[in-house]
Amino acid sequence: MDRRKRINGRKPRTDINSKSQKDIAEDIKSLGVSNIPVSKSSIHTLTIIGQIEGHVLLPTQNKATKYEHIMPQIINVEENKEIEGLLLLLNTIGGDVEAGLAIAELIASISKPKVSLVLGGGHSIGVPLATAADYSFIAPSATMTIHPIRMNGLVIGVPQTFRYFYKMQQRITEFIVKHSSIEKGKLKELMSATDELANDIGTILVGKETVEHGIINEVGGVKEALGKLRQLIEEYKK
Repeated sequence: MDRRKRINGRKPRTDINSKSQKDIAEDIKSLGVSNIPVSKSSIHTLTIIGQIEGHVLLPTQNKATKYEHIMPQIINVEENKEIEGLLLLLNTIGGDVEAGLAIAELIASISKPKVSLVLGGGHSIGVPLATAADYSFIAPSATMTIHPIRMNGLVIGVPQTFRYFYKMQQRITEFIVKHSSIEKGKLKELMSATDELANDIGTILVGKETVEHGIINEVGGVKEALGKLRQLIEEYKK
C-alpha cells in the first residue's frame, strides 16, 4: 500500500513538514527563539564575536569565532552575484594575530562595498578588522583597546625572536595606517601609553575618541551603517 495516499481523507505528513520542525528545534537550541525572521537580502552580514580562534583550539567555555568559518563566507560575498555588499559586525576581544590579520586582508580585498560596525568592543586585532571595511562605524559606548602584540607560551630569548615580534607589529601597524586616517606616529604613541592600563601598556578609546584619532570614520549604529552601505552600493553600481 502506498503510504503517500490519503488516509481517512487526510494527507500524510511530508518530509518538508518534518524538516521544518527540525529547523525550529535547531533555532531554539542554537539561538533561543523559534521565529527567526527570514528575508532575502542583497547584503551579507558577517559577525565576528568573542575571541578569534586561529591554529590552536580555544577552551570550550570561550566564546570564539573560527577563522576557517569566516573565510569561505568572505569568498562567497565576492563570488555570489546576488550579494551586493557586506556588513561586518564586531564585538571581539582580539585573539590569534595571524588569523585576525588574514581575515582583515581578505575583507579589504573584496571588490564589493563593505561597512563595519563595532558594537561593545573591537580590541587588539579587532582594530585592523574594523578598519578593513570601506567605511567604519562605532557605537557611542563601544571601546577599542590599542596595544602592541602579545605572545603566550614559550618564548626563546634570542635576537631572532625580537625581530619576529617587530615584523609582526609592523604588519599590523602598516595595515591600520593604510586603511584608516590615523598617523603612524600617533598609533605608536597610543600603543605605548603607560597610564591607561593597570597591568599592561596601551590605550582604551571609547566611541567618538576612535573617530577623533582617525581610526573609525563615524559614530553610529545599525541604521547609519546600513544607510552608508546602501549608498556605497549605489555608487558601486554606477
